[in-house]
Amino acid sequence: MDSSNAPTKKGRSYVKWTDAMDKAMLHVFVEYFNKGDRAQNGWKPHVYTAAVKKVMEKCPVELTKDNVIARSKTFDKHYVIVNNMLSQSGFGWDDDKNMISVEDDVWNNYAKANKDAASYRYKVIKYWDMISTLYNRDRATGEGARTANESAAEMAEEIPNTTATNKDANSSTKDDEDRPKKRYRSDDSIATMLGDKLDNFTAVFKADAPEPPPKPASPEEIWALLGGIPELEDDQLLAIYDVLVADDCKFKSLLALPERMKKKWVLKQIST
Repeated sequence: MDSSNAPTKKGRSYVKWTDAMDKAMLHVFVEYFNKGDRAQNGWKPHVYTAAVKKVMEKCPVELTKDNVIARSKTFDKHYVIVNNMLSQSGFGWDDDKNMISVEDDVWNNYAKANKDAASYRYKVIKYWDMISTLYNRDRATGEGARTANESAAEMAEEIPNTTATNKDANSSTKDDEDRPKKRYRSDDSIATMLGDKLDNFTAVFKADAPEPPPKPASPEEIWALLGGIPELEDDQLLAIYDVLVADDCKFKSLLALPERMKKKWVLKQIST
């Protein structure tokens, strides 16, 4: 596949992406993914800039940040649709063909209920290992989440309203009449007070809690990093994979190295 640029109706250039362009862009995303440079709804701006630079270095094509953002959204769509299929019984992933694997009867039933997946029966999606790592983020909506103030408001509703008194129970003596009346907090004030206390307790609890140990790199992250190192044979890849799985510090060391030095570092590790 050759890349080509053509103006669109809106004045932007259309880019026909090649496998080499996809690979270069995804390798940049993997590098910054391992550094934690994700934004809430995508990547931080400097990541897109780095991806533009890398793709243009690897491939003879003119590219803009908008082109990279649009391509990333395409991969995000691929991930959502394919991952939903793979979560169903009867679906698998064919690493050799780079597409889903499913029997016709299972597919026909699924496609009837999921129109957006209709074009994915024989769609080739290369670099699925990187895509599934990069775009598998938490999509929770937070439904059912409760704040301390919300809980306190419910507690306040259960507190009886002590300001309502029975006139027949009031004492008629002068001492009682002269005694200052106690003022009670409203429900809103109680909710605020209890909410603040609960929030303070939560803050203290979190401050005293020990820091969790750093999470080691997953096998998918390791393979994604190794996939960006050119001209490594299968035996060499398997050997360095064993090294990195066993020693997360070496994974971080490899990740921090410049691209030109990574292959030399790998060969040194597996030759000792």
